[in-house]
Amino acid sequence: MDYKDLQAFAAICHHFHLGRAAQQLHMSASTLSRRLARMEEEAGARLIDRDANPLQLTHAGALFRQHAEQTLSDWQQLRSAVSTQASDLSGTLTLFCTVTASYSFLVDLLARFRERYPKVELRIHTGDAADAISRVQRRAADVAIAARPDALPEDLSFKTMAPSPLLFIAPRGLVNVPQLSQADIDWSQVPMVLSESGLGRTRVDRWFAARNITPNIYAQVAGNEAIVSMVALGVGVGVVPELVLRNSPMASRVRVLTVEPELEPFAVGLCAPTDQLQQPLLQALWKTARL
Repeated sequence: MDYKDLQAFAAICHHFHLGRAAQQLHMSASTLSRRLARMEEEAGARLIDRDANPLQLTHAGALFRQHAEQTLSDWQQLRSAVSTQASDLSGTLTLFCTVTASYSFLVDLLARFRERYPKVELRIHTGDAADAISRVQRRAADVAIAARPDALPEDLSFKTMAPSPLLFIAPRGLVNVPQLSQADIDWSQVPMVLSESGLGRTRVDRWFAARNITPNIYAQVAGNEAIVSMVALGVGVGVVPELVLRNSPMASRVRVLTVEPELEPFAVGLCAPTDQLQQPLLQALWKTARL
């Protein structure tokens, strides 16, 4: 069992709600539930009563919480004791990410990074997720927060920070997309709002191709955030990463569709040129990021 497991358990104990704890940890509730099950298997006892609302600790869980809190406290003291030399690191790093990633991941990442390396300046550039990998390859950014592509270029390295399922979303009202009211949905007739390019578009195109369906594309947009807005307006069905939907102000105006098989989830994390990873500033950010 590692520190990440103990941090996950501490988050569960803070919220006593898997969904809210998962949001804090930037992971899906199902991923957190599997991590909890693994901890219980390693501990040899049930730690959380999942039938209770809110969740409750078992006797073993209360003992495990004490162990987790003490271990994490000792770890933090050790990190503080050895951070003096690291705090002298200085310079500038350019990071590229989407607007969603800037408040989904950067708040936590920057807080930890600035605590350890207060003299390092991070310059943040935001834009379309589809541009993230190419920005790093062109050296227009030192590092990017991006979704790992199906085939990572050989000259790049990737460090996963969190998974994000890829979801079909629809307007709340059936009247806007009446095709969805059918028992057997004819996907060739459903108006789709899709990204112009990028990993999400590649995966949804593959989903349609595997079923020999030509999608009825109503609109193609740059940026996943715009897809949520257009779906909320009722123009069609969209496909977006869960983290985009979770942080969208329009989230309450759309619903997630149950579609089988599910699209392959994104792995979101840091991407940087492999030959630059030994640079002190980039190495410091790389080590600060965590799943």
